[in-house]
Amino acid sequence: MGAVAAPKQDRGRATRRRLLEAAVACLAEYGWAGSTVSVVAERAGVSRGAAQHHFPTREDLFTAAVEYVAEERSSALRALVPAGPGHRHEAVAGIVALYTGPLFRAALHLWVAASAASAASGASVASDASDEERLRPRVTELEARIGREAHRTAVELLGADESVPGVRETVQGLLDMARGLGLATLLTDDRRRRERVIAQWSRILDAVLPEQG
Repeated sequence: MGAVAAPKQDRGRATRRRLLEAAVACLAEYGWAGSTVSVVAERAGVSRGAAQHHFPTREDLFTAAVEYVAEERSSALRALVPAGPGHRHEAVAGIVALYTGPLFRAALHLWVAASAASAASGASVASDASDEERLRPRVTELEARIGREAHRTAVELLGADESVPGVRETVQGLLDMARGLGLATLLTDDRRRRERVIAQWSRILDAVLPEQG
């Protein structure tokens, strides 16, 4: 009995993972309006019923997808980039990469949908606005969680000592800069300019952060 259950659980986990990765890809490519559960299920190669078995609502699917991929990429970055002051350039480049790829684009579509719900609250809106209204509190919580994890990752990789005045703000400034580069990349992928910015921020961090970690 247990031997039968284990492969079934493995298949269930694999299906869930395919759905999460497909959801992020669809959100990045088609935006919130074009990313229905049916579209994601088709891309993942599973039935709509199977998708709804794992994620009963559209909001469940997309918030779980962004969180899952953020965690996966944060873990991958930790595995690839050695921590400490001697590897700050790689750390900055890795952190920027988190904000200039499909994950950030997908998350941005969620933010826009959630903010649209906020702007429309109290006004006369279309009947499907309730989807976005349900999304807003979940996106707010999700963004706070991802933000905290991104900050922890940056502190670890930079070898930053946040007990030193100003260090926390410096790390947060790096994350804000990376987010800004992510927004700029939506319009044009100016890789050469981005590399110059990364190099300059690496020099700034070497000058500002104490040699600890």
